[in-house]
Amino acid sequence: MKLRADIVEMLRNGHTHAEIMRTFRVAHKTVKAHRIALHMPEPKRGGHVLRPIKDEFYARTEPVDGGHLRWTGHHANGVPRLGRQGKHPSAYRVGFRLHHGREPVGHAKPGCGYPQCVAPAHLEDRPMRAQLRSQMAGIFGGAR
Repeated sequence: MKLRADIVEMLRNGHTHAEIMRTFRVAHKTVKAHRIALHMPEPKRGGHVLRPIKDEFYARTEPVDGGHLRWTGHHANGVPRLGRQGKHPSAYRVGFRLHHGREPVGHAKPGCGYPQCVAPAHLEDRPMRAQLRSQMAGIFGGAR
């Protein structure tokens, strides 16, 4: 499906489906198809559209020296969490998805050594950690 730039812009700016439908004289299914293609969440009842997940994620972080990001949002059992639409995904999973464009395999964790860093580029999943261990064993010797 080819996305219309004008509809994409209005969706990203938080306009309701009704506003977009009126402005461009398009059907609800057209606006909905654009929202789905952009991986944007369903709007809340009453037409309010949630901010994109990327904006919600970065609104709860604070830069730290070394390119790290400290989580300023909610924590549950020591894990940074992003509360959204009644769900509380790990901020590690959200950051990993933002950076790599896919769901992590196993747990996503910071690989940089900074405690609870949520910088998307610093997050690793199980296959990435296994590959790093294998490379280190190849360089320095030891069990693979």
